[in-house]
Amino acid sequence: MKFALGALFILLSGSVLSQNKYGLKPTTLLEYQATLKANPEKELVDLEKFVPGIVLDIRYATTNNFTSEKIYNLAKAYARRPVAEALKRAQADLEKQGLGVKIYDAYRPYKATVKFYETYHDTTYVASPYRGSRHNRGCALDMTIIDLKTKEELKMPTGYDSFSKDAWPTTPITDPVARKNRELIINAMERHGFKVNASEWWHFDFVGWQKFEVMDIDFEELMK
Repeated sequence: MKFALGALFILLSGSVLSQNKYGLKPTTLLEYQATLKANPEKELVDLEKFVPGIVLDIRYATTNNFTSEKIYNLAKAYARRPVAEALKRAQADLEKQGLGVKIYDAYRPYKATVKFYETYHDTTYVASPYRGSRHNRGCALDMTIIDLKTKEELKMPTGYDSFSKDAWPTTPITDPVARKNRELIINAMERHGFKVNASEWWHFDFVGWQKFEVMDIDFEELMK
């Protein structure tokens, strides 16, 4: 009986340790690598290498973000292969207009989502750690559009990570330039299989994100 109880305790302890306090069990590096053998489309692709001319401004690798803390050790942007391919097509279309994509964030390890939630509890603007973010699935992009000649960002209704209603894509905008540019980025991305987030004009979810798992894999692990 003592042995059985001890074994049960170890089993239950292992079950608890495999999850976090929000009840989610994100995919680890080894689990991710195993899924690639069955489905290569689940690969996390390095966007800087995959999409010609893309510009990175990974805010969470700096203190220039709403937490005022450096969340990532590396300024990298990854996305699942179908997401990267769709973004590549969107970038090619924008280039015809002398425009390009600047990425603020893409795949995000689950631990960062927990940090954001515990810093700012309003799930209008940060994802719930009970479900995880579409960023955690490698299926969301935070981005804006730049002028390829000047490298300047086009004027938008707000800056990145603005926790205000002005950031909502449905909020009426009086500034005609910002209104036109917001419409431009939304149309460009939705033409290629993305949907804009209801409270963030810069956040685009890949249609079909439900097929991909929440992951908690650091950029350093992906580069090995």
